[in-house]
Amino acid sequence: MLLNGDCPESLKKEEGAANPPKENGLDEGEPGDETTGQEVIVIQDTGFSVKILAPGIEPFSLQVSPQEMVQEIHQVLMDREDTCHRTCFSLHLDSNMLDHFSELRSVEGLQEGSVLRVVEEPYTVREARIHVRHVRDLLKSLDPSDAFNGVDCNSLSFLSVFTDGDLGDSGKRKKGLEMDPIDCTPPEYILPGSRERPLCPLQPQNRDWKPLQCLKVLTMSGWNPPPGNRKMHGDLMYLFVITAEDRQVSITASTRGFYLNQSTAYHFNPKPASPRFLSHSLVELLNQISPTFKKNFAVLQKKRVQRHPFERIATPFQVYSWTAPQAEHAIDCVRAEDAYTSRLGYEEHIPGQTRDWNEELQTTRELPRKNLPERLLRERAIFKVHSDFTAAATRGAMAVIDGNVMAINPSEETKMQMFIWNNIFFSLGFDVRDHYKDFGGDVAAYVAPTNDLNGVRTYNAVDVEGLYTLGTVVVDYRGYRVTAQSIIPGILERDQEQSVIYGSIDFGKTVVTHPRYLELLERTSRPLKILRHRVLNDRDEEVELCSSVECKGIIGNDGRHYILDLLRTFPPDLNFLPVPGEELPEECARAGFPRTHRHKLCCLRQELVDAFVEHRYLLFMKLAALQLMQQKANKVETSTSLENGSPPSPESKPEDPLGPEAGSEEEGSSASGLAKVKELAETIASDDSTDPRSREVIRNACKAVGSISSTAFDIRFNPDIFSPGVRFPESCQDEVRDQKQLLKDAAAFLLSCQIPGLVKDCAEHAVLPVDGATLAEAMRQRGINMRYLGKVLDLVLRSPARDQLDHVHKIGIGELITRSAKHIFKTYLQGVELSGLSAAISHFLNCFLSSYPNPVAHLPADELLSKKRNKRRKNRPPGAPDNTAWAVMTPQELWKNICQEAKNYFDFSLECDSVDQAVETYGLQKITLLREISLKTGIQILLKEYSFDSRHKPAFTEEDVLNIFPVVKHVNPKASDAFHFFQSGQAKVQQGFLKEGCELINEALNLFNNVYGAMHVEICACLRLLARLHYIMGDYAEALSNQQKAVLMSERVMGIEHPNTIQEYMHLALYCFASSQLSTALSLLYRARYLMLLVFGEDHPEMALLDNNIGLVLHGVMEYDLSLRFLENALAVSTKYHGPKALKVALSHHLVARVYESKAEFRSALQHEKEGYTIYKTQLGEDHEKTKESSEYLKCLTQQAVALQRTMNEIYRNGSSANIPPLKFTAPSMASVLEQLNVINGILFIPLSQKDLENLKAEVARRHQLQEASKNRDKAEEPTATEPEPAGAPEDLGSQPQAPKDPSSPSLQG
Repeated sequence: MLLNGDCPESLKKEEGAANPPKENGLDEGEPGDETTGQEVIVIQDTGFSVKILAPGIEPFSLQVSPQEMVQEIHQVLMDREDTCHRTCFSLHLDSNMLDHFSELRSVEGLQEGSVLRVVEEPYTVREARIHVRHVRDLLKSLDPSDAFNGVDCNSLSFLSVFTDGDLGDSGKRKKGLEMDPIDCTPPEYILPGSRERPLCPLQPQNRDWKPLQCLKVLTMSGWNPPPGNRKMHGDLMYLFVITAEDRQVSITASTRGFYLNQSTAYHFNPKPASPRFLSHSLVELLNQISPTFKKNFAVLQKKRVQRHPFERIATPFQVYSWTAPQAEHAIDCVRAEDAYTSRLGYEEHIPGQTRDWNEELQTTRELPRKNLPERLLRERAIFKVHSDFTAAATRGAMAVIDGNVMAINPSEETKMQMFIWNNIFFSLGFDVRDHYKDFGGDVAAYVAPTNDLNGVRTYNAVDVEGLYTLGTVVVDYRGYRVTAQSIIPGILERDQEQSVIYGSIDFGKTVVTHPRYLELLERTSRPLKILRHRVLNDRDEEVELCSSVECKGIIGNDGRHYILDLLRTFPPDLNFLPVPGEELPEECARAGFPRTHRHKLCCLRQELVDAFVEHRYLLFMKLAALQLMQQKANKVETSTSLENGSPPSPESKPEDPLGPEAGSEEEGSSASGLAKVKELAETIASDDSTDPRSREVIRNACKAVGSISSTAFDIRFNPDIFSPGVRFPESCQDEVRDQKQLLKDAAAFLLSCQIPGLVKDCAEHAVLPVDGATLAEAMRQRGINMRYLGKVLDLVLRSPARDQLDHVHKIGIGELITRSAKHIFKTYLQGVELSGLSAAISHFLNCFLSSYPNPVAHLPADELLSKKRNKRRKNRPPGAPDNTAWAVMTPQELWKNICQEAKNYFDFSLECDSVDQAVETYGLQKITLLREISLKTGIQILLKEYSFDSRHKPAFTEEDVLNIFPVVKHVNPKASDAFHFFQSGQAKVQQGFLKEGCELINEALNLFNNVYGAMHVEICACLRLLARLHYIMGDYAEALSNQQKAVLMSERVMGIEHPNTIQEYMHLALYCFASSQLSTALSLLYRARYLMLLVFGEDHPEMALLDNNIGLVLHGVMEYDLSLRFLENALAVSTKYHGPKALKVALSHHLVARVYESKAEFRSALQHEKEGYTIYKTQLGEDHEKTKESSEYLKCLTQQAVALQRTMNEIYRNGSSANIPPLKFTAPSMASVLEQLNVINGILFIPLSQKDLENLKAEVARRHQLQEASKNRDKAEEPTATEPEPAGAPEDLGSQPQAPKDPSSPSLQG
């Protein structure tokens, strides 16, 4: 059985971003083959079970594993339904108390069947607070408000609404083939051709959210803290409770537990009240005094534990929702307390209160990493600290902008202020002290932090021991950009000038260097392709650097070597950096480059540098090999030309100015190209390289591709070239000239290879963007910066396959408009004071999206006007703090600015001066634009139907703007070992070894869980792949359970309407159908279709697949007319995007024909099947099995049609007395529908005999060995060769574009 994952590109979105392709030179340090079996076993120490004895309940047994900590058993008990109300207890084994933080394997005498007793411990203030917080969490456990408010890493999930609970169980219950009538008609707005795009169904009402009220109020009492004499009686704090029966009680938390006291709101009396009941748990006390509490709390906990764990586990980074329903604001003591304490105190597990972020970030990096368990521990620690740091930095940045943090330089003007909060340093993205004067001022200061973050990401990924970077998070909030950084110990006490011992603080006037830094940075230079170079300082002395001049080295008081200001880690992008006197290659000039950009910090992306180097490597191999072959030919004096066309003479080749065009033709056939290069590489390797002539060849080839070494391929960039203010010594002029040429070639490569490559992939649907984010991701994976979006769109418009790129054009235009609007919105918001925020945002949205011609902004002073203030207002000078300039914006002005911004920034001319014209001209949807702008700016709006098109009233009021969230950029630490397992698992699967692949991927899943915890995008990819494998191997239940987790995780980690989530819903529907849960399958497909309509609209190649799925399922349940609506829409969309002659279209015709056959409308059926037959015949030839199948089916249809005609004639002849054989119309069998579903979803089962399978495996293994051998030879010969690795990250099976040429090859394209 083999499969092909016609993997839609949108799936690759997140993961691709997460895993930049490996660089050359990184491979040595990677855990490669030494991760053998015995290393893995360490992790899977066999578990055992222990018995738990807790007061008041039956003993129960619990499965534990030796490397768990005792603390983890605590967590389990605090989560279990029957013990969840305990927090302050210890575990005893034979009267010995177990240490919280010890591992179970280190506990003496703990083994299978040991009995652990739960012993209640006395409370402290900290423990009492933790207890109250835990009880509040239990009461709120089904309440989604934290997810809507974007706090505590909660996020939304709606899968359970569509599956009615857990799929596994319901599957068993509903086994009786679900033929009992199910209502299949979707709501009107889901049907093909519907124009309405409602917003409310995005967040369907979840039954569990109607909260069960256990208490009316639980809050801290105003009598806190206890006075001295009560403290000496053991009082820790007082609580105030109003029960559901309206009884008001005051509760004392003491060291021994909780009891009622006699205080009232205005009278303090700490004596115990009756009933005199002391309980160690607050829940037991409340059970005593309130029957409603007792009943509802039990129901609530039952519901809580029934939910899928993935619905409630916290995500590693906060996900925000751009819509939310109207929610009541309820009293919540913990939330109130959290808001006003900086929440650093008691809940952090680190004594000494505030966390030293820098110390934590750096010590985790220093952990040992010699073997797998050590690496896992290290990566887990790094990931955990990063996600905590990101959360703290986000919270701090919001506090800074909201004005809740005091500046460390309060006397300076606001733009120049800097802040420290919770051991994190915050600065604003403005150009203070004219630091970026030569680079574009404030605009440069705004991009510098993101460039710097990219640098930090890259150096972190290279992970050189001894070189440290700062924890860095960039937060965009309310129009401001805040950079949050961990603090180098001692940096605040000294002057910057004294502390910088490497690099420059004034952009290259004074430059210093340091041998230890050179040594550390030298280790990063290979993977990052950075050239070690010399520059002149202001005293004309030569200084050697191995980074750009801005990169500063500072040794902290902790003795660590830090590097910071990594904003120019990558070489400049010459297309956007006009340099007087420098000519760009003609591809660039043709495209209108160089263009002046707003700032001079434009860099090439790392992905581009890698792609460029890989491209040059192929070229180098070709050149060298061609010349060597030539030499051999000359030696033997035979002039037989090579198989692949006779090579050009060696003399002429190396001098060729190798512009990128030399490589563009091989891009397409890179699969076969690579194979040839491999052969050629072998020729080079087998040649005796001491032979002077072959050394000459290598030298020529090196020179031709711009390698810095003349004996081996090695391309590096000097990041300081074209840096204003940087000068190079005379002796380096040649090198500088070569470097300038290399940069020009790279700029041309982007335009002549990467952008056309992207457009080609989109036209062939190898890449399927669905929304702005997935398009941006596809661009970034190919190293194309967003500022090239206009160029991409130009190419799409000029492409011969313009119609097949319609969806890309729409997404691109939408992205262009919303990005331009975002730029305007940023400056717009900076002028708004806090009290006017919702009014200002709703006014902006009205100008942007509403058809109402002249929306009026409501100024914030409307709610409360005091008479006195009014008089003062009139004679206030303009530009006084009462800043309402935003209120005068009009739709005409905003759209004019958007078009101007699109022209200036993206060099693209938009043909529209209002939202309606944009919608009309480009076929956009207002709801999609609303989603895109909200996601980009962090706006959260009320979930309701907006009448965008009304000309009588504006679409938005200020009540519709619920919140504004931060948009956060941070480092994503990686699980390297897990990723290796994942990749080898994928490779195995592609070779047809499904079992082995499955084991490897399960192992990867284990390791991912070990590093990331339970929730992460990469785990999501892992689960999707496992589900698919289980499905192919026929284990539907396992497929369902894994895919259900994948859907939940995608909703929680990526967003409920992210294109990846839509994809996961489709997979889940297929597995539901296979498990005969038809109605569930349908409602999942309808959900996917609704999301697709909201995110993009109907006219998208993915929609064809979705509609085919829906049509087939409906055909299966005999809803023929409905089925036809979907299938015919799919046929129309396929025809548009794949061309009328494509095989997908033939299949579509066949599906439609089958439904017409079921309806006994044979003429239509024949017509469609003939179309399909013609396509098969022209594309595949007469003898192909598909063509034969189709012709058989045509015969069968014709016979049925003839039979029907006979019957009809009989009726006409003999009237009603005719004796008519009953017509047999059979519903399609479920098996046949499932077979078609598998075909359209790109899953193929191939019936192979055991012998075939063995032969196939042997053949694959043989080839694999050959490949490996040649690879190793390459490596031996080319110590510096860049092994071009398959870029990208966990992707679906078979998503690599190259289809193997060999018929026995096991990866089949559907």
